[in-house]
Amino acid sequence: MPIENLLNPMLQSATIELLSISPPGWGANLLRGLANSIQIAVGAFGLGLAIGIAGAWGKLYGSPMVRDLMEIYTTVVRAVPELVLILLLYYAGTDLINRALDSFGYAPIDISGLVAGICVLGVVQGAYATEVIRGAILAIPQGQIEAARAYGMPPGKMLRRITLPAMLPFAIPGLANLWLIATKDTALLAVVGFNELTQETRQAGATTKAYFTFFVAAGVLYLLLTLFSNVIIGRIERWARRGMPPVTESGQ
Repeated sequence: MPIENLLNPMLQSATIELLSISPPGWGANLLRGLANSIQIAVGAFGLGLAIGIAGAWGKLYGSPMVRDLMEIYTTVVRAVPELVLILLLYYAGTDLINRALDSFGYAPIDISGLVAGICVLGVVQGAYATEVIRGAILAIPQGQIEAARAYGMPPGKMLRRITLPAMLPFAIPGLANLWLIATKDTALLAVVGFNELTQETRQAGATTKAYFTFFVAAGVLYLLLTLFSNVIIGRIERWARRGMPPVTESGQ
């Protein structure tokens, strides 16, 4: 017991020192990695949402060729593991862009890890967002769409004024899940060397050999991000459902 009482304060002191913001602590590195992860997640989610809106609209109201292309896109992206897609899009995509630039007489470009990460995860997010938004649009009472068409409302205006506001309450739960998935999928970019939270955690653990300490710290940071996201999502959902009857459990 005396030895344990002596070692516990020493271990606690060493842990605090490892996680401190100032050197030799790695706290600043973990926070920088978290900030990079949030940047990528926000950019990828926004890009995926834009792709999802366009994809859902194309699947529901596009020409047969557009519907077929959207069906191929969503099927392939959802079928192939995300890690494989990230490696394929990151390396092969960069190579194809530089080959295209070279064929037109332009010098190759070096795409930053941040931009590449956002584009790669955005393409993946877009396939899932397409199906979430398509399902939400189908949940809208068709009388609203038919009334807008009867008044001769253009498709673009109908999308802004009728479809998007009406489908939002149905889409938020699925989109909220996609946002939380995006925050965790940023960890997959560690395989291509981008310094997001997981990569910073691996570097800190490899340098100090305190893997348990740093991966627990990273897990806590991911959990805090999820809890904060849930608060914001809850407020957005209440705002989107304003004027609608409250949801109650069956039998009450």
